[in-house]
Amino acid sequence: MAGPTALVSALHEELAAVLGLMPDEQQQVFGGRSFWRGHLHGHDVVAVLSGIGKVAAATTATALIERFGVQRIVFTGVAGGLAPGVRVGDVVVARQFLQHDMDASPIFPRHEVPGYGRSTFDADTALTDELVRASEQVLRELPATLGLDVTKAFGLDAPRCHQGLLLSGDRFVSTTAESTTLRTVLPDALAVEMEGAAVAQVCHDYGVPLGVLRTISDRADDAAHVDFPHFLREVASRYSGAIVEALLRQK
Repeated sequence: MAGPTALVSALHEELAAVLGLMPDEQQQVFGGRSFWRGHLHGHDVVAVLSGIGKVAAATTATALIERFGVQRIVFTGVAGGLAPGVRVGDVVVARQFLQHDMDASPIFPRHEVPGYGRSTFDADTALTDELVRASEQVLRELPATLGLDVTKAFGLDAPRCHQGLLLSGDRFVSTTAESTTLRTVLPDALAVEMEGAAVAQVCHDYGVPLGVLRTISDRADDAAHVDFPHFLREVASRYSGAIVEALLRQK
């Protein structure tokens, strides 16, 4: 029998949104983490909070595969936008992942992961295609229900779904200098966060399909003055719950 789908969230509010959709979740504690096993739209699922940063995310992914035998991992969270046109309230669905703070030079080229001969890892094509369809559906329907006060507060205007390179690193990027450097060195990057590339490396090792979507909460620069708790509660968590639900309804 095929294993469950893992639903991984980076933040408590997003996990709560997913758990709110599960009618029969049961908690299991393993490795210092709470895993919630249950069902959603006929799918056997395991929901868990990843923790912040690459080590915590990699540990969580490994536990999901080794302990629960998951057949695929779906990760949701927020990110800072980098590429022009990637705006607050947009969604980025990752096709590739790269650790922007990986640097074992001069032994290896900058960004290359030692032992792999590569700097990027890929998301699963089929699962990512499904996430794109689910995201585009939600972005057509959900923003109109958020309320005028929310859309005006965050400048939400025809949010879009972007696909491409997602950066990860154990540093919270929140200054113009940092984001400008990343855009210069890695011009194909759409957004930056702290977990995705680590999960992608684990999934590559185990041959487990991975799909990652990130809601853009800021532009990762000096102008990022968003009311983050409000954005997380009123926008990001609602996006995550709705997109996960739309994804699982596809099959």
